[in-house]
Amino acid sequence: MNITRCEQLSDADTWVLCPQCDLACRLPALSTGKKAVCPRCHSTLSMRWPDPGVRPTVYGISALLMLVLANLFPFISMHVAGISSEISLTRIPDIMVSDDFSPLAFIFLMLVQVIPACCLVILLLLVNRVKMPHGLRVMLGRGFFHLRNWGMAEIFMAGVLVSFVKLMAYGEIGLGISFWPWCLFCILQLRAFQCVDKRQLWLHIQPELPVFKTPVAGVSGLAQGMRACPCCTAILPVDRRTCPRCFTRGEARKRQSLQWTLALLLTSVMIYVPANIMPIMVTSALGSTYPSNIMAGVVLLWSDGSYPVAMIIFIASIMVPTLKILAIGWLSWNASGRGRRDNEKMHLVYDVVEFVGRWSMIDVFVIAILSSLVRMGGLMNITPAPGALLFATVVILTMFAALTFDPRLLWDRETENRVEESGVETE
Repeated sequence: MNITRCEQLSDADTWVLCPQCDLACRLPALSTGKKAVCPRCHSTLSMRWPDPGVRPTVYGISALLMLVLANLFPFISMHVAGISSEISLTRIPDIMVSDDFSPLAFIFLMLVQVIPACCLVILLLLVNRVKMPHGLRVMLGRGFFHLRNWGMAEIFMAGVLVSFVKLMAYGEIGLGISFWPWCLFCILQLRAFQCVDKRQLWLHIQPELPVFKTPVAGVSGLAQGMRACPCCTAILPVDRRTCPRCFTRGEARKRQSLQWTLALLLTSVMIYVPANIMPIMVTSALGSTYPSNIMAGVVLLWSDGSYPVAMIIFIASIMVPTLKILAIGWLSWNASGRGRRDNEKMHLVYDVVEFVGRWSMIDVFVIAILSSLVRMGGLMNITPAPGALLFATVVILTMFAALTFDPRLLWDRETENRVEESGVETE
């Protein structure tokens, strides 16, 4: 997709404050297949997709149909020494509840099925302008953008593939009828969300608010006494707490952003240590019990010759959480005014933290699959252990820490009246 830098054009009247660095930009008239990016932090500001209503509808309906099919039939099966075990997607949370791990069952059900399905339904209602009360439409729009990043269907699919490698060492793995619809669901729901531009969708919900004063392109919104609504991107006076467009309460910067971020980060560090020491699952085979933690699983895979899978688990479950904790701490240190001012590098670190943080949940999903499928009576059984719940808590806390961090704080030390040279001129 071609990229058009935001410039102050005489025929453009759409203003936006970059949600990542707070730079005031005037969007050009975008043709189909182009997007506008911030000249300072290069974040995407707006995107013009072809068929903006048709594509999300087709992908969304197809994804929901695949989700229904994926829940109707067996998902995967396992055969060991004449004993067979078969599970469906709906059976996985039931088994975790029977093992007294209801929180894990809730996490699985919400992140893998409920949230993606709800987001797809909301998307279909909004892009097709289904008649409903305006307040409900606004509430659905707010819910969609808050929940979209919490859907982890594709991460669960990666966990399934990792589980196959582990299970093949014990017996024969069979793919059920639901496996292929689930693969299609993961692809289609990602594509449906990708084809939605935040600004364009909010135009369907509520027309753009008139700008209360003409911004100066290339200058921070805070320096001009204005702020952007974090939900619908409307430009508001800095002292206005509630957005009249989407009714979201907010301030020029997230309130006590660094304090919340550091508090969540410290809590996750405290839980992360026992999460790596305590067993995450217990394997019972022929009367013997073998508890294992995350690192023990990586070592076992490596010793069995499954080097790529061992590296994936090590990176996703050991390296990523550790580096994410360090990176968020580094970002908080820099945003507080300490350290070297290297905003572009810090912003890149923030983007990486936001992208990879969810993928640490892959090990939790692997445990969900193994504990549900490996039920072979006296021959072999796998059950979750407390370490799995602690590890899931660490992942969720670090995700919240990244959400509470305000990336605009990284740029606030820039000279407020400095005009950027990347194609933006002052009026």
